[in-house]
Amino acid sequence: MSLRLLNDDDYECPRPIWQAAARETGQGDPFCCQPVWQLSFHRSFAENCRVDVRQDGDSVLAFSERVAASGRRCLVPLEPSWCFGSPLLGDDAPGLLADALADWMTGYGACPDLLVSGLICDSVRRARFLRIFGRIFDCYLYQESRQCFASLSGGLDGFLSRRSANHRRKLKKSARRATDAGVVFECCRPLSPEASRAVFARMLAVEEQSWKGIGHCGMAEPPARRFYAVLLAALARTGDARVIFARCDGRDIGFIFGGMAGNVYRGQQFSFVDSWRPFSIGNLLQLEKIRWLCEDGVLRYDMGPISGPRMGYKAHWTENVVALQTLLLRRS
Repeated sequence: MSLRLLNDDDYECPRPIWQAAARETGQGDPFCCQPVWQLSFHRSFAENCRVDVRQDGDSVLAFSERVAASGRRCLVPLEPSWCFGSPLLGDDAPGLLADALADWMTGYGACPDLLVSGLICDSVRRARFLRIFGRIFDCYLYQESRQCFASLSGGLDGFLSRRSANHRRKLKKSARRATDAGVVFECCRPLSPEASRAVFARMLAVEEQSWKGIGHCGMAEPPARRFYAVLLAALARTGDARVIFARCDGRDIGFIFGGMAGNVYRGQQFSFVDSWRPFSIGNLLQLEKIRWLCEDGVLRYDMGPISGPRMGYKAHWTENVVALQTLLLRRS
């Protein structure tokens, strides 16, 4: 079998084929299909699990091994928690999976269970996958999520024209109040490990003063703290990190953080000092991020899952939703 533990070189070396396959094959969440997301999660949460990463032409397969308490083997995406990305990228990915299955059956002596994420509901890709592998496996719905995003067509003016008049009025009023209070915004694009550590330290300092930090439920808490530090460092290596700080009187009072997948931006975290809540710093950080992205010619603004606690605010910022399924495949 080609399953093996990863080493430092595996995490840090460029993976242009994998990155291109994630960005160019019509994925529901292209950022989270990239190696920067998948490998950052694996390094943070499952570094002692073996993986099988294969490439053929422009297609990629990437699975990680898990062993249940019963001893049953399962192959899952490298990021199997939120299941935002896909372990199968490119037109030849089904062939890669068929070859891998033959190897895994030989190595394990039986066919392992498979968890396949990132399948867009009612898509041609999902139908093809089920047509090929539905003959081999019983397929069960394991998880479904709804991801939201917005077009940045027409720049900032075009984006705002697609928001409600009430939302635009509130943004304008909040921006005026914040400006009068001395709030300014600083764009950061860390490009080295040292720069990413400095930026992350500033983010944590804000987070610890936010409602999430006060409630000990945010990215300052382990294991999320390690994951986002690893992710930001990885994004700095590829030049794809995008962070904005809100500042007043020389100190940080808020931040917004995300990363790029070609012409698609994917938000990750934002936070602000809780005492600044009346100034709508979170909304203004979103607005400044969209302004920056439009100036850079970015085409799409991804905000991740729209359902769940405290996710309703995303409806004001997005107009498109894609439903993603994760399927559990088990040999009967």
